[in-house]
Amino acid sequence: MIGHSTAVGGARFAFTDRWGGASAVPYDSLNLGGAVGDDPAAVLANRDRAARALGRDPGTVVWMHQVHGREVVAVDRPWGDRPVPAADAVVTTRAELTLAVLTADCVPVLLADPAAGVVAAAHAGRPGMVAGVVPAAVAAMVEHGARPERISALLGPSVCGKCYEVPAALRSEVAAAVPESYAETSWGTPALDVGAGVTAQLTRCGVRVIDGPDVCTRESADHFSYRRDRTTGRLAGYVWLDGGRPERGSGEAAAAAPERNG
Repeated sequence: MIGHSTAVGGARFAFTDRWGGASAVPYDSLNLGGAVGDDPAAVLANRDRAARALGRDPGTVVWMHQVHGREVVAVDRPWGDRPVPAADAVVTTRAELTLAVLTADCVPVLLADPAAGVVAAAHAGRPGMVAGVVPAAVAAMVEHGARPERISALLGPSVCGKCYEVPAALRSEVAAAVPESYAETSWGTPALDVGAGVTAQLTRCGVRVIDGPDVCTRESADHFSYRRDRTTGRLAGYVWLDGGRPERGSGEAAAAAPERNG
């Protein structure tokens, strides 16, 4: 269920795998995405299980309506009955909140400056990387008191550069914006390495990238991959500040909200 977790200073980071949930094939079994065709009740149960496995309150997990852009939203309370905003990054200074990002090949980016009490989560696919969602998330953290040299970033499971085949023209276009993303597949065709591109963007921002799970989603049977399976579930990355509210109540407030992700 929780494939990787770690703590840095006063912040916690975690990424799920695909197991331990309630979803049926082809979303088996811990699908956390609410807009991929899965049974909403199963998604709700999965989100509840994952949050409780982390010792967090399912009702205070903050999800996004991901659209492959660069919009960053600051949040100070759960969405509740409010519409979930279209955004690909969220930032908070509230320790009772847990920020979540959904992926199934894109790069989930978790960021924290525990000294300033600021955390963020970002969804960085190819379009988001080019648009600059990760630098935008860092800038939003700075606006809330963080300092780039104190921010730690953790990248989660994503498709690797040796597996992300693209047309040559697209590789050239993306590499013109983020040169470090230029790659070649293991079978010798044009490719992109979004993880390498995001890492380079973070480094240019002055942010320290710490070691995370070295997992290619397309290669791993333990992870969802859109490029491999097309119809499939979504993984989640979670970040929060220590000292927040522990698990309590039900997961009703974390019901499957619409999101697009990959």
